[in-house]
Amino acid sequence: MAEPDTQNEQPALNLMVVGADHRSSTMILRDRLFLDAGAAPAFYGQMARAGLTETMVLSTIDRTEIYAITEDAAAAGEEIRKLLAANARVTRSDIENQSYMLSGPEAVKHAFAVAAALECLVIGDTRFLGQVEDAYAAALREGAAGPVLAPMMAAAIATSEQVYRETGLGQRPVSISAAAVDVARDIHGDLAALRGLLIGAGEMGELLGSSFLAAGLGHLDVTHSLETRAEAMAQQLNCHAVSFAGLSERLQEADIVITSVNTRRFTLDGDIVGAALRARRRRPQFLIDTGVPGDIDRSVEDIEDAFLYTLDDLERVTREGRSSREADAQSARDLVSNAAARYMAAPVVAEDAPAGADNLETMRRNVLEEAEGDADKATRLLIDRFFRGKRNR
Repeated sequence: MAEPDTQNEQPALNLMVVGADHRSSTMILRDRLFLDAGAAPAFYGQMARAGLTETMVLSTIDRTEIYAITEDAAAAGEEIRKLLAANARVTRSDIENQSYMLSGPEAVKHAFAVAAALECLVIGDTRFLGQVEDAYAAALREGAAGPVLAPMMAAAIATSEQVYRETGLGQRPVSISAAAVDVARDIHGDLAALRGLLIGAGEMGELLGSSFLAAGLGHLDVTHSLETRAEAMAQQLNCHAVSFAGLSERLQEADIVITSVNTRRFTLDGDIVGAALRARRRRPQFLIDTGVPGDIDRSVEDIEDAFLYTLDDLERVTREGRSSREADAQSARDLVSNAAARYMAAPVVAEDAPAGADNLETMRRNVLEEAEGDADKATRLLIDRFFRGKRNR
């Protein structure tokens, strides 16, 4: 009987993902799971000591996911959930009930879709690509993005760029932000003399806060029930973190209020907003509720001088029709699905890369040194080196 041709056999792409996002979990749990740049290295160390040596941590405002290459997805998933629970100081059942675990082809397709912002609360948020690139660069710095995971994530990032080039998907969040700024100007006029208040730390809240500042908003405060999250968001937006205990006073000062809490209970109701407007002597207030479900009780709509808009309301303000956005999203999904399938059929591993398997660490060091700490540049360089080598074979 003929021996199997192992030389031409494709290496297994044993990817698994454990994560919690805006669909599977509460904002309370995601706040606890969040791993900032300072906490991630220690978590990489914990995973390495647990035998997980090829990993990537992606932790953003609305999602924490751990990517790992492993031959035993079930055991690795349990270990990662245990580490996440310990790090977040929550019970194992909290993690198990509000997280997901994917493996094999399903995990690869998910990784490509996440990189293309198809799994975001705001589909097509182009800023998310930068967050994926930062996570990838951090995994490289920690030596955790190994010969299977590194080229796969490079391919996912390259595909996301193709999505933004070839579809109009990336314009959706831009349209919502522009609509919010237009409505604010209709209500208040010039933004320069206005004060804004961002409550919470969700993706859309960050996007709107950034857009208002870019449009000339005079002052923006950020508050959160967890002080560290408020400080992190304030640093991200280059604005001011304020105490959640002083919410009522800050609400009285705010001309524009953005809620991005997503706790599945109302943060603001008619009594709170009504009291703030009385203290404001009926000066109008523009409130934007980005929560899913809502953060603001709809009874606020009945209050004179309170202008409450949801994301759906802002989408109706935009010029583009819903059908064109849905067509862009479907085109992006098809492109990502096809790219993931092609990659799984012929994955790039270290043996395929120009530097060879034994020199992956050398490639990693060279790329990081050449990029001088620039995550975006490091990612570009690594993508080029993996795929230039593949094209030239």
